[in-house]
Parts: sequence; C-alpha cells; structure tokens
Amino acid sequence: MKKSVKIIVEVVLLVAIVGLVYAIYNSITKPVNFNKQLEARKTVAVQRLKDIRTLEVAYKGENNKFTADIDSLIDYYKNGQMSIVMQIGSVDDSLAWEHTQKVKKGLKGKGAEIDNQLKALYEKGDKNLVFSAVTKIPVKDTLFRSREDFCADSLATIPFSGGKPVIMDAVVRMVSGVPVPLFEAKMPYKLLCKGMDNQLRINLDADCRDKNRFEGLQVGSVDTPNNNAGNWE
Repeated sequence: MKKSVKIIVEVVLLVAIVGLVYAIYNSITKPVNFNKQLEARKTVAVQRLKDIRTLEVAYKGENNKFTADIDSLIDYYKNGQMSIVMQIGSVDDSLAWEHTQKVKKGLKGKGAEIDNQLKALYEKGDKNLVFSAVTKIPVKDTLFRSREDFCADSLATIPFSGGKPVIMDAVVRMVSGVPVPLFEAKMPYKLLCKGMDNQLRINLDADCRDKNRFEGLQVGSVDTPNNNAGNWE
C-alpha cells in the first residue's frame, strides 16, 4: 500500500513539474510569438498606410485638399489624372536658351501663360525651345507601377481584420492664419491583431496610452500638421 501511494505521489509530482515547466515555457514564448506575429502584420499595414499617403498627396495636388473617403481615393487611382511638370530642352544649351529668350519677347503673359505659348510653338515645329510643360497623365500609369502585387481595392480595409475599414478623416485647419489641409488614416491594434492573444493586445494598447500614443498605426493627423508622418517613423 505504501509503495502504491509513493508511486501516486511521484506521478502527481511529475505531472506538476511538467505543468510548471510548460507554464514557464509558455509565459516566455507567448509574448515572443505575439511580437513576431505583430511585426509581420505591422509590415503589411504600414505599407498600406504608406500607399494611402502617396495617393492622398497626389489627390491633394490636383484638388487642393485631402479626402476622408477611401472610395474616392481608390477611384482617383483608377480613373484620375495627375499633373507632371516636364522640362523641354536644356538650360545648358546656350543657343536654345538665347533663342527662347528672343521668342519670349514677342509673347504676352507671365509664368505658365508663357510656357503654354512656348509649348504651342514647340508642337508646331520649333524644337529649339527651353521651357517647362505641365501635362496630365493617368494616376495608375505613374504611381505603384513597379509593384506587381499592388491592389488599390485593398487600401479600403485593415489587413487581418476580417474586412474592417481603415479609419479615415480629412479637414482644413487654420494654422497661423493660413488654411492647411490635413488628413489621417488609422488602423487600431484591436482590429489589426484580430485572432491574436487578446490579453497581450490589451497590454499593448495600455502601453500606447501610457505613452500618450494612438493604440494602433496612424499616418497623418487632423489635429496638428506633422508633414503626413506615420507614428512608426
């Protein structure tokens, strides 16, 4: 009887030891695995926010404002145009430069008006001119052309969130008496970390709040000008 009791005690102790070792191992590896998965998801999310920023800047260049409507931004990429400044001729070409100055004396207007007249003369056959020309080209033929995996429609959602939308906003604020267009795009960790350890995600949010930071990834700000920076930069 005593022998059987001893065996039972030894088995219980062994199970307890194994359980303790597992608990210690799990307490160490769980945060490590969480952080690895978090960094992998952040890489995808940051690239998406950078793409939104690139399109917002291009959109503002044509419309003098940002947009809080991600569908409008996606449509701008698919169907919109952007202005590109092209340099025709070289200022280092002294003969072309002198010829251009002589031609300008017979033109009326200033700045872009003169350039438009020079462009018209250039198109008629005078190729010995130096000027800047603004031309419109499709956005999709300019931005992200080197990205074979780029999908404009994916910009609308937070990755790994099950299709939850990116939180967007855009305003115009007076800064030192000057109207300044601002925008922001946000991806809360609560959505970006869907399916991951919830307690560790709660701890992550708490750490952000302690540092007075948004609990997630954010690019731009509608509260104060920040040169459209991301909070990961």
